[in-house]
Amino acid sequence: MGNFLKHLSPHAGTRTIAGEPLPYFMRIPCTSNWNRWMAAWLGVAFAALLHAKEPAGTPAMVAAPPEPLYQLAPGSPDGVGKWFMGREIAHFMSHQGAMWLERPEREEEEQPTQLLEALKLKPGNVVADIGAGSGYLTWRMARIIGPQGKVYANDIQPEMLAILKTNVLAHGVSNVVAIQGSVTNPNLPTNAVDLAIFVDVYHECDHPYEIIQGVVRSLKPGGRLVFVEYRAEDPDVPIKPLHKMLEAQVKKEMTLHPLDWVQTVGGLPRQHVIIFRKRAGPNPAY
Repeated sequence: MGNFLKHLSPHAGTRTIAGEPLPYFMRIPCTSNWNRWMAAWLGVAFAALLHAKEPAGTPAMVAAPPEPLYQLAPGSPDGVGKWFMGREIAHFMSHQGAMWLERPEREEEEQPTQLLEALKLKPGNVVADIGAGSGYLTWRMARIIGPQGKVYANDIQPEMLAILKTNVLAHGVSNVVAIQGSVTNPNLPTNAVDLAIFVDVYHECDHPYEIIQGVVRSLKPGGRLVFVEYRAEDPDVPIKPLHKMLEAQVKKEMTLHPLDWVQTVGGLPRQHVIIFRKRAGPNPAY
């Protein structure tokens, strides 16, 4: 009680408790000891209401999706004319461009070895490589997590998955499961994944809201969701604008899901690594 009394003026009455403004009806003129004690007790009750915790099991709050969810409007030749939260969705890479994913200069241009270190994968982890393409990172992650771990390699193109399987086999990796998803569903097992990763893929997802819903469902509570995207903030990154993403845009779109931003890792030549974590507790929409 003493901690509250010291905030009370004997003349004007208290207007704040613990730095929070009191409602007008509680601003009692403290002209007597009785009023001072009454104000203090009201302050205790008000502070308790301010700092009351939600009961255990209360679902995490997420932002409401926009209405309409998507908009159709002319845009860039590199886009599909479909917009989500102010961003035009880009065309996805065909399997015919798979060799570009395997280009020898990729190590120098993007430093994927440094990226893999930043992911902090552990033996036995379960990973989902979304839009895995040719499997460039798939088999590398599979080696890190070892035979007790597993990589779900997801892609919507059966031709790309065929290329991936060939590359995985060529590198002697046996803990990769290829999964064909759709534009709205990654087809991953529920509550099974420790880390899901999109590498230069998310900006091309035709239904980003639904895909992230599916990926979040696949994550274990506390599981991580990682976006590796070319930095739109940097005009010197030699990639078409629609195939880059702002960190702020990724964060904005993830407010629609029960995810918390953890950190953004810099240091790569062209990309940023934006990491989120799935909230624990019930999430009715998932």
